[in-house]
Amino acid sequence: FVSYQVEILDWKTKKQLCFLDKVEPNATIREIRLMFHKLYPRWYPARQSIKLDPKGKSLRDEEILQHLPVGTTATLYFKDLGPQIGWTTVFLIEYTGPLFIYFLFYFRMPFVYGLDERFTSSPHPVVNLACICHSFHYIKRLIETVFVHRFSHGTMPLRNIVKNCLYYWGFAAWLAYYINHPLYTPPSYGKKQINLAVIMFLLCEAGNFSIHVALSDLQRNGSKIRKIPYPTKNPFTWLFFFVSCPNYTYEVGTWISFTIMTQCVPVGLFTLLCFIQMTIWAKDKHYTYLREFKDYPSLRMPIIPFLL
Repeated sequence: FVSYQVEILDWKTKKQLCFLDKVEPNATIREIRLMFHKLYPRWYPARQSIKLDPKGKSLRDEEILQHLPVGTTATLYFKDLGPQIGWTTVFLIEYTGPLFIYFLFYFRMPFVYGLDERFTSSPHPVVNLACICHSFHYIKRLIETVFVHRFSHGTMPLRNIVKNCLYYWGFAAWLAYYINHPLYTPPSYGKKQINLAVIMFLLCEAGNFSIHVALSDLQRNGSKIRKIPYPTKNPFTWLFFFVSCPNYTYEVGTWISFTIMTQCVPVGLFTLLCFIQMTIWAKDKHYTYLREFKDYPSLRMPIIPFLL
């Protein structure tokens, strides 16, 4: 076989970092990352972005050298992504925070609302229900992180964890402060409004979990090959007929129902921000599917059936 020569340049300065001789044609980008790591131990594979073009996209681990648009002397570009942290660890940190922060407000810690006796308990049952639902949501997320999710990208930049935690932990504190406040007023339509919201909440949580399981099943045995997700026998997955990212649809539904349940403005604002962010993610994923699969179902929208 014809062996390849691979030179790796710094993506900014174009300075040659290394020259790999006699590389097998069927070598994967992952194997090239490992060769590079041997020469530069501080740049472990997860920190490396290897590109064909300095401003292009990172090559995937499974891509094969001889299938790339390069000659037998290939020029690749390296970018340092900085210190990385595993996605499982990221999610465990992000989701554990809101769970415990909420309890500080729910149990009316003296440093939160004061020591007055009337501040130690709430007369409204919906406050207890909101705590149960909020806790259930994040416990479910933690269970999914450990037992369900399979991550196509193993890590994210360590610097992002601070931003993500500020978002999740900060909003959890803001919501909890108002929902558990001694002056909190219950929903306008009482039990009917609360009961409707609880039913919506449970349906959306069940739907979200079902979608995560269906997506996880696509990557059994550690496969990283991207596939089109389709509905299964589980009715909650039938939303795949209409949207590309039903997990986001259900997630937004969960927070809409929590907003209705608590009738709290900060929860509504958090829900709106969640919807905006998840719409961006859903559109990105939807257009990736359209690019990669010519036979992708034409009826599907990113997040809201027939609309968006």
